[in-house]
Amino acid sequence: MLLLLAAVLGLVFVAADLAWLPDVLRFAAKPAATLALIAWAWPRGAFQPLQRRWLRVGLLFSLGGDVALLWPQQGFLPGLVSFLLAHLAFIRSLSIQVRFGARLEPLLGYAALAGVLLGGILWPGLPADLRVPVLVYVAVLVAMAGQGAAWWLQARSRAAAYAALGGAAFLVSDSLIALDRFAGGVPLATVWIHSLYWLSLALMISALPRTAPR
Repeated sequence: MLLLLAAVLGLVFVAADLAWLPDVLRFAAKPAATLALIAWAWPRGAFQPLQRRWLRVGLLFSLGGDVALLWPQQGFLPGLVSFLLAHLAFIRSLSIQVRFGARLEPLLGYAALAGVLLGGILWPGLPADLRVPVLVYVAVLVAMAGQGAAWWLQARSRAAAYAALGGAAFLVSDSLIALDRFAGGVPLATVWIHSLYWLSLALMISALPRTAPR
């Protein structure tokens, strides 16, 4: 039920963001959707307490980023910092099962893709005062997505697959944000960005077991 509630609230936010519903609903529906996912996550992972703790920290920082980005101009930098801290927490959570950097292939692959996107498309449109924060953020985001993929390459388990897909979805969502903001726009950007964002959180939450492993 909580997962369905998050999906409905996400749809309400997107509709309000596209001006199909009153704008005031944006401010209630967006954090409420993430809160529903946090509530769905809370009972999970009793048998992986350290992984659960850091995932929860990442989800709470994600909620803070959601609130900040309700004001896209004034809240962009605070939102960036909040999501940066979220990714650091996610990296710690994803490193419980497999040590960080155990497999470098996905990290290098994502870094190459990010380099092409940044250097080839986004850099001319990035304001000078945002270039360093964005570079730092991208490096941490790439590390998070790469660690999820590294876990899957090592374990080939369902939980690791959820983590890898969640990291990849977050990376695509944030890439679309950057393209929309700094490279001329993306058609129906809010639909793709937020669908992938909440999907990424749901997938990373799904990497936490509900019951003891057999």
